[in-house]
Amino acid sequence: MRELHPDVRAGLSLARELRNRIADMRERADVIVARRPSPSGLVIPEVDMRGRLRDLYLAPGTCARFGNEQLAAEIVAAIAESAEDARRQYHIAMNDPENLPRPFSEIMREWRAGSDGQPPNFGKPEQ
Repeated sequence: MRELHPDVRAGLSLARELRNRIADMRERADVIVARRPSPSGLVIPEVDMRGRLRDLYLAPGTCARFGNEQLAAEIVAAIAESAEDARRQYHIAMNDPENLPRPFSEIMREWRAGSDGQPPNFGKPEQ
């Protein structure tokens, strides 16, 4: 069996690391939720970072206090505010300098400069 060229092994290692980075990013994004109350404070939705409604809390007596159109406006306003807050949280989480990984170009440059034949493994075992 022929051995793979070092550049091919490095490319496979980079692809594996990219999959890991994408999975980490998705995990960070999936935990982002926002709960912002409506103007009256009687409606509190839970919205994820994609703007999807996950849960909706209506305080006791809310439906009796508002008419249909007013209740709908309260719910829509709260969902819009929560979705905006979730987008803000997402932007902060994804652009935090502590969460940004080293660029692949920098890693490859270092690997080529001191190449020992082993591709970069990013400190993780091969799968």
